[in-house]
Amino acid sequence: MLRALTLYFCLMLGAATLSPMSAAAQAVDPPSGDESLASEQTVEDIMRRQQGLAEGDINQEQLIGDRAAPQYDTEILDGVNGDPGADLWRAFRFDEDQISTQVRGPATDILIQDRGMWWWQVREGPLIFWGGILLLGTIAALALFYLIKGRVRIDGTKTGRVMLRFTSIERFSHWLLAGSFIVLAITGLLTLMGRKFLIPTFGHEAFALIATGSKWIHNNISWAFMIALVLIFVQWVWSNLPDKTDVNWILKGGGLLTKGHPPAKKFNAGQKLIFWSVIVFGASISASGLALLFPFELQLFAPTFEKINAVGVPGWFGFDPLPTALSPQAEMQYSQLWHAIVGFVLMAIIIAHIYIGSIGMEGAWDAMGKGWVEEQWAREHHSIWAEKKLKKGDVAPKKSGAGSATPAE
Repeated sequence: MLRALTLYFCLMLGAATLSPMSAAAQAVDPPSGDESLASEQTVEDIMRRQQGLAEGDINQEQLIGDRAAPQYDTEILDGVNGDPGADLWRAFRFDEDQISTQVRGPATDILIQDRGMWWWQVREGPLIFWGGILLLGTIAALALFYLIKGRVRIDGTKTGRVMLRFTSIERFSHWLLAGSFIVLAITGLLTLMGRKFLIPTFGHEAFALIATGSKWIHNNISWAFMIALVLIFVQWVWSNLPDKTDVNWILKGGGLLTKGHPPAKKFNAGQKLIFWSVIVFGASISASGLALLFPFELQLFAPTFEKINAVGVPGWFGFDPLPTALSPQAEMQYSQLWHAIVGFVLMAIIIAHIYIGSIGMEGAWDAMGKGWVEEQWAREHHSIWAEKKLKKGDVAPKKSGAGSATPAE
């Protein structure tokens, strides 16, 4: 009895071991004389696409096969109605076959989306490389400028009297914008570059925790940034409109190319450039960020590309019209790249602004830190604004908490 059971067990084990091999062999080898697998995509084809080679090198019709007249009588791999599974997925890839799914919602019928590889290559390659070069180059240039030029000092004698430069609500709006942007910049860089630079150092588990936290913080702090952007615009837009004094200020390099400082109102041309950079780039970053938060409700690039094509801009440079039939996934990819590119540019501008408002000028912190400026500093850097304040009598002796040294902003 025991021998019979043992023999039976061995026969069953042998059958279980051989059956998958036989099935696999049947699945791989098509019937003799059938040439339909001649169009099968090879490993080389896949590697060429991953290397970013031209998609035109792949014959779409051959890859899709004859969907109308399947040549297989039996189900092969995961095919439907006897059609090879590889042909089925290729048809989905090239949007040549209808998809039915029980999942309901936007873009649920998109199973394969080719642009993902292109987006990933740009994101992991040129975007990170040139973005890093821009930030590091900005820091290096400011360090070199400091070594050569040194700190900008007050030329005249301090009077001991101060003027109110910024009110409490102005300073609150500024620091809300500045603080939220710094947090967004850090968490954005962690999300974008963390996989390449943090995983080798801290490992996958630590990075997963950092990435999850960064994403949550980034998404929620963004609302504070957008609110502050509106507050700053409403309060300072009229004072930042260009005028003829800005031309003179620029020609003299803000006083760096000549002795003395050119006349300026409440904001000089350099500050106006920073203001409008923050407003324009900040609004653009906010729009692309909202498109990422609500990808099925907001589509930015398809309508934009339509307008650009209507004007004929691509043709000016010898390019084909921009794509306008974009899936939600493609919209998100464009939004993410634009979000990061503009973010890098604005980070470089803010780094320069931080330098000027801190170590770059004597007493620069107090203007926005405490709101008061030394009278002599106001006469030198914003003479037109200072004269108006003096005529109104808006000057007071320096007192505790009303300002120290000589703020520059």
